[in-house]
Amino acid sequence: MMKLHILSILAVLTPLFFTGPVKAENPLHVQQLLSTQECFGCDLAGADLRGAHLIGADLRDADLQGADLTEANLEGADLTGANLMGANLTSAFVTNANFKQANLDRVNFTSAKIYNANVYQASMEELNITDAEIFNTAIGIGGEEGELIPDWD
Repeated sequence: MMKLHILSILAVLTPLFFTGPVKAENPLHVQQLLSTQECFGCDLAGADLRGAHLIGADLRDADLQGADLTEANLEGADLTGANLMGANLTSAFVTNANFKQANLDRVNFTSAKIYNANVYQASMEELNITDAEIFNTAIGIGGEEGELIPDWD
């Protein structure tokens, strides 16, 4: 009887262990961002934004956890308070972007160009900055909180 009960539980749980990652982004939010450059508080978790031109985009408080922003242009984008945990910003162009109080934990910045970005009070644990060009931005090895440009709004 106990074996039957265990087999029943395994039959129900087994598919859960072998399913792939679930994309959680809201397709309407992705469309809104790409058409208006404004997506305050949007759900973009896991979104495919490879190569997107997000110049000056308003992404304050947006959920970009696990999003793919490979080769995206985030020049002047406002990501204040955004969650980018685990996002891929490989070869992204990040100039004058605002990451104030953002979650940048485990972000992949491989070969990214990060110039004059505000990372004041951003969480930056386990960043990958391999071959990244970083100028006038408080990002470095050690995961310390950024301290440059603290007076941005």
